[in-house]
Amino acid sequence: MSDFDRNASARWGSAGVARSGAAEIDQGLRSYMLGIYNHMTLALAISALVAVGVMMLGRSNPLVQALYTSPLRWAVMLAPLAFVFVLSWRFERMSYSSLLGTFWAFAAVMGLSMGGIGLVFKASSIVNALLVTTIAFGGLSLYGYTTKRSLSGMGSFLIMGVIGLVVASVVNMFMQSGVLGFAISLVGVLIFAGLTAWDTQRLKQDYDYLSQDSVLLQKSSVMGALSLYLNFINMFQFILALTGSKED
Repeated sequence: MSDFDRNASARWGSAGVARSGAAEIDQGLRSYMLGIYNHMTLALAISALVAVGVMMLGRSNPLVQALYTSPLRWAVMLAPLAFVFVLSWRFERMSYSSLLGTFWAFAAVMGLSMGGIGLVFKASSIVNALLVTTIAFGGLSLYGYTTKRSLSGMGSFLIMGVIGLVVASVVNMFMQSGVLGFAISLVGVLIFAGLTAWDTQRLKQDYDYLSQDSVLLQKSSVMGALSLYLNFINMFQFILALTGSKED
């Protein structure tokens, strides 16, 4: 009888430890993902503030308008890419605070780059595209987090799709084809919609490995926010290109 009691206690004790461990993982995962979304949301807010400032100045300041219509606009448009390279290549050697500061600086430069949108599209179109993007992003990210279906097979296909989008966009810069531009925007929305769900699931699955190193976990939350931020921004730009009305 005493053996039965000991065995029963052992079983219940093991189950209790397992439940406790699972609860700690769930809590840690929620905290990790919440940190990613907080970083991403703050970065979007920084970008929006800078972009709105540029839009307001651009409507009344000829110098700002000239910046976005001259060849210098390419420097402004490509500047965020330099930050992405720095964040990606120096990730391991940068401290968490340096990584986070660079991410905020990237968000501000991205806002500067996107400021020219307000000189091209009507404000109502920008707001509508932003609303649609926010709803779509939220739903897709929630799907990626909750689905039991593995989305890992989508990764290579979607990344190849991004490369194809870049090539097609460069080609269309010279062709100036409206039909090709529409197709690029449509495919772009679908690709970054898929990347939103895929990245969310990937970040969730990476937690088990990252949780072993608190410093790596913090730094990875910044890089995760960067991935989701880029998905949001690109989806927004393609939706705006599809649905937006331009200024007369």
